[in-house]
Amino acid sequence: MMTAAAQAAPQPAVYDIRGHLPELKFTLSGAQGRTVTQDEVKGKTVLLFFGYASCPDVCPTTMAQLADVMNRLGKEGADVRILFVSVDPHRDTPDGLQAYVNAFNPNAIGLTGTERQIADVARRYRVSYQIDKPKPGADPKVYNVTHSRGVYVFDSHGDARLLLSDSSSTDEIVDALRKLVGSVQR
Repeated sequence: MMTAAAQAAPQPAVYDIRGHLPELKFTLSGAQGRTVTQDEVKGKTVLLFFGYASCPDVCPTTMAQLADVMNRLGKEGADVRILFVSVDPHRDTPDGLQAYVNAFNPNAIGLTGTERQIADVARRYRVSYQIDKPKPGADPKVYNVTHSRGVYVFDSHGDARLLLSDSSSTDEIVDALRKLVGSVQR
């Protein structure tokens, strides 16, 4: 039987995932017809988030929190990039996605790709998502998408380091990123 103290122990909101996920690697589509790979963010700390632009709740809330984190980091945020990967390539165009992320942070990068490219990157980082088929006779652009909520943090060498849960506070994220940015050496 668990004690009341054990049951009340706070759950971590920032998880150390060193050694549990592969390094940052992807080939996706960015704005203005550009192919974007991990080389685009080489030397930067990366906050990788999977979602979609028409998400009604999780994505705008997470992106607003990440924008707040970037503001709080101040000069330290110059070497941090948000990568927002759309799991809804049917509705999210590269240029539209970039406009979406720009509304939160001008240094964020919106990425999409083919269904296969997105599935490959999602599988690489154990991200789950599902796109429901439109209802018969309904507008083909009206359908539901569900997706994982975590934000993956990669250090400036591209190594997976942290997983931010949806219960991570902005203060916890800023603190974890400051420690990470200040400690990364090879």
